[in-house]
Amino acid sequence: MKRFFECTIPTTICNLRCSYCYVIQENRRNNEKADFLYNPKHIGKALSIERLGGISFISMTAPGETLLPKEISEITHEILKQGHFVNITTNGTLSKRFDEILDFDKTHLLRLNFSFSFHYLELLRTNNLSNFFENIKKIKKAGCSFVLQINLCDEYMPYWEEIKQISLQETGALPQVALTRDESFIDSEGKFKILTENIEDYFRVGNEMNSPLFDFTCKNFMVKRKEFCYAGKWSAKLNLGTGEMTACYGNGVCQNIFKDLSKDIQFKAIGNNCRFKYCFNSSHFMSLGVIPELPTPSYGSLRNRKDACWYTKTMENFLSERLCDHNKQYNNREKTKVNLEMKFIKLFYFPKRFISIIIRKLLK
Repeated sequence: MKRFFECTIPTTICNLRCSYCYVIQENRRNNEKADFLYNPKHIGKALSIERLGGISFISMTAPGETLLPKEISEITHEILKQGHFVNITTNGTLSKRFDEILDFDKTHLLRLNFSFSFHYLELLRTNNLSNFFENIKKIKKAGCSFVLQINLCDEYMPYWEEIKQISLQETGALPQVALTRDESFIDSEGKFKILTENIEDYFRVGNEMNSPLFDFTCKNFMVKRKEFCYAGKWSAKLNLGTGEMTACYGNGVCQNIFKDLSKDIQFKAIGNNCRFKYCFNSSHFMSLGVIPELPTPSYGSLRNRKDACWYTKTMENFLSERLCDHNKQYNNREKTKVNLEMKFIKLFYFPKRFISIIIRKLLK
């Protein structure tokens, strides 16, 4: 694994209405349709192994349902044809889209993982529960890997035993548990809180799933990272609609990597300059090793249920790797240089960019 890309599909349309969804919490469910400025073949070429420097892990998600845009099947195919490994986060209900993707060559499907978000009550309300698990079985039979993941929130607690039983029955294991953040609350110090009315019950119930993912995210929630981080060098946040790329969530150099394929991508680490209170997506970035001095479980070990064989051997081997296994680390002098460059960028680039965003919004 040479690099990791957290990719956003720019759509807020979703066929489910989960109360704990961060888009609904922020009142942003405006049914914005995905607009891709570049065609799938162009996106595939922009993410070629030659441009990225090696085989990479490309993870795709959306503020809405990832698989809703009609272009997503072809985009996935083009990225897989480049030789990369791909993850798609989905609510698991769009059978037609799964059928399109499962028509790919078997060798491509071995490098494809689906993260199934288990929105239990919405699946019941929309009569999609059996459809959800049928799609899981379908993709596994075709040779893909998967993870079953549930966002813990208070409304699920009365149904926790039901959720356990159906997960064991349908997938052979308990779901991995994701911590859910309260997007409406930030205290005077800029700190977030977990979305619950009873934190003790929240942790007690979450721990019943024996979920490494839950343990890891709880351990790292609201922990400020001060170590040298290689996000921007080894990993990035990418908008698949526009091609705009940053080191992670707005940190580091901002550039469009789709616009001119003859131009090299600038991979620059953010170093010790993270501006956030904690790593917003530690179970992705940190578990993949963007902070080499920090010992963490691998991305795969946080998600796979080995006894139930959720991952194929191909996927298990790949996601047991860390980015620091295949990338050169900096010496102290190089780290100092990176930190100086990032301070310059923060001082001169971000204010200018912020002003330009405001001007564009006013013009609209």
